[in-house]
Amino acid sequence: MSKMKASSSELDLDRPNIEDYLPSGSIQEPHGKLRLRDLLDISPTLTEAAGAIVDDSFTRCFKSIPSEPWNWNIYLFPLWVIVLTVGWIIFLSCYIPVHLLLKGHDKLRKKLERCLVELICSFFVASWTGVVKYHGPRPSIRPKQVFVANHTSMIDFIILEQMTAFAVIMQKHPGWVGLLQSTILESVGCIWFNRSEAKDREIVARKLREHVEGPDNNPLLIFPEGTCVNNHYTVMFKKGAFELGCTVCPIAIKYNKIFVDAFWNSRKQSFTMHLLQLMTSWAVVCDVWYLEPQNLKPGETPIEFAERVRDIISVRAGLKKVPWDGYLKYSRPSPKHRERKQQSFAESVLRRLEER
Repeated sequence: MSKMKASSSELDLDRPNIEDYLPSGSIQEPHGKLRLRDLLDISPTLTEAAGAIVDDSFTRCFKSIPSEPWNWNIYLFPLWVIVLTVGWIIFLSCYIPVHLLLKGHDKLRKKLERCLVELICSFFVASWTGVVKYHGPRPSIRPKQVFVANHTSMIDFIILEQMTAFAVIMQKHPGWVGLLQSTILESVGCIWFNRSEAKDREIVARKLREHVEGPDNNPLLIFPEGTCVNNHYTVMFKKGAFELGCTVCPIAIKYNKIFVDAFWNSRKQSFTMHLLQLMTSWAVVCDVWYLEPQNLKPGETPIEFAERVRDIISVRAGLKKVPWDGYLKYSRPSPKHRERKQQSFAESVLRRLEER
């Protein structure tokens, strides 16, 4: 409690006394109980209340819809497990020989590995009873182009990968997902980074430029929001994908939430549990639109270019734009910090009551 009082007194010292900056006699106090200094004393609380409203509009981007009791398909779950197991057996029995025995034939090896990655992703989609409708021309391998899409879950990558073997830019994950990243997915040219490592940004930026210049590299896929959003909103796009000096191909993804909410809240649920939720639901239904390629216009900055592409994706998928940086999701105040602020507010209210 002594620490709480100390921190409270420090806050009082840091808070400017507005009356000291006003001319003497300029403050006319009303004859009632409410005085100007009371309003001045509570103004920081009002400021924090306004901040809470803003914070609430931000957190809405990351709220998931609770599962409905009827949407629980445990009866077909064993069948989907069998389907996924058969898929892995077929994939590994083909991938391992191709990867090890064709090292001297890179072009053929990469082509077969691309086909096998698309195959295992198709088995994953089948295990969710995936109903995916693709609109527009299928992406092709061309230099100087990058694909960008809105981001709801890691399954976005799987849904897109079953049609085209993209090289994706993705956060490095632990566990079995990290094992797949460092082995199988590296064969299609995927690039990993650690969000907490500042030096990784320079390395990733260099790898991005090298990848888009390669004529035989797989199409590059980036989720410029940098985090999973609940498919109702789009947060700000990072400008990295838009300052490479190449053509940007937008992809809009929209999920139908009638059967399951595909949003992955990584703070509340592991990816394994997320997959189990999808496999025990009736279906994952979504639409994917491959939209018209875009280029930087004369006089347009990369940030303006990113916003223009975000407009195109948001309109096509029916998503609401919000002016927030998705990385704020990873820098929210800790519970201890909130408790200290609550304690400080409670003490200030008690002091005001004691003065009366």
